[in-house]
Amino acid sequence: MAGEQLGETAIFDWLSLDLVLGLVILCLLVVSGFFSGSETALTAASRARLHHMEREGDRKSRRALELLKHPDRLIGAILLGNNAVNILASSLATSLFLSWFGQAGVAYATLVMTLMVLVFAEVLPKTYAIAHPTTTARKIAGPVGAIVWALSPIVESVRAVVGLILRLLGVKGRERFPAHEELRGAISMHHAEGGVERDDADRLGGILDLKDLDVAEVMIHRRNLFMLPTDLAPEELLRRVLRAPYSRIPLFKGEQENIIGVLHIKDLLRASLGNDDKLEGLNVLDIARKPWFIPDTTPVVEQLDTFLASRNHFALVVDEYGALQGLITLEDIIEEIVGEIHDEHDIKVAGVHEHDDGSYVVDGTVSIRDLNRSLGWDLPDDDAITLAGLIIHEARTIPEKGQVFNFHGHRFEILERQRNQIRKVGVKKPRGAKSAEAMEES
Repeated sequence: MAGEQLGETAIFDWLSLDLVLGLVILCLLVVSGFFSGSETALTAASRARLHHMEREGDRKSRRALELLKHPDRLIGAILLGNNAVNILASSLATSLFLSWFGQAGVAYATLVMTLMVLVFAEVLPKTYAIAHPTTTARKIAGPVGAIVWALSPIVESVRAVVGLILRLLGVKGRERFPAHEELRGAISMHHAEGGVERDDADRLGGILDLKDLDVAEVMIHRRNLFMLPTDLAPEELLRRVLRAPYSRIPLFKGEQENIIGVLHIKDLLRASLGNDDKLEGLNVLDIARKPWFIPDTTPVVEQLDTFLASRNHFALVVDEYGALQGLITLEDIIEEIVGEIHDEHDIKVAGVHEHDDGSYVVDGTVSIRDLNRSLGWDLPDDDAITLAGLIIHEARTIPEKGQVFNFHGHRFEILERQRNQIRKVGVKKPRGAKSAEAMEES
């Protein structure tokens, strides 16, 4: 009887030990899953969203951002904890299976632990974390922060060794990209995934593009300027001003290059009302405003700040020799962000005429940016500002009338050339080419 009791006690102790080991292994798998999910959540969480929540007073978001300030330390601690837990769980499982199946237990333990770790410690937690990265990052920021602090001595030692090895291999510091490039990439990605409409993407991209533009790329070219001579009779001056779709008009004396004033239509009407609705004896230079000249190399962002800081929203653009190149207004700069602003006097796309067959006749001076925004095209504007400039750049010559070119998914035919200037271009997509809108919908 005593022997049987001892045998039952031994069996009970053996089962109890196996049960404890099994529970320990399961707990280690849960901890491993926590490490795996934490790594995925913190690396995939939106820093912009966390920053916004932090500004609203969310402490959990603040903790998560603190961890993300030192990503190498964070990843080092998580990997250290995760590997230690996985190795310990595998060792205990191997010991347990050896007691059950002998030497074959090593193979059984490897198979079972591989499946358990893969499903419950890797795929399951990471799938959840990648689906809810920001929420998960906020929840686990506190515990992970404590773990990083506790493991920091070991992690710092490992980092020092790794840093030494990388320096010996000639690997430099962390790769960094400008913030505006990160934003541009995010906008493009969300637009491609359908999360951001094309118009919104254009507006957001327009803000980022301002820092890369000079006023020469945004201005109205001098060929398209509406100007008036100062020697016009007052009645004729008023007649032309009222026919013009502009509120500010440059005034020249003699040659058109000689701009000596800018006439505001309100000033003209105010002068007329102050003279009993008569214009006799009016000297337009008495009411004209002093012209403001700026270099064509002025950055658009700088000019925008100057416009906003002053009460003058109209400037004439000159080159390094003082020759008139065009003009720029506050509206021109704003249109680079929000797109064309039209009123009842504007033409929807100046210099662009659509035919019934889907082709276009475009003035050579129309900017590529305006074409891309208005028509949904994707012509490159890195090497040229206007359509004529793009054709000359691609053709490597000044083409003759009637020449046809095919590039960037469009067919360009030179319809009119005057001296060395391309005046009119016929543009259409070759057969079988999709429009930008069609490509987005397909």
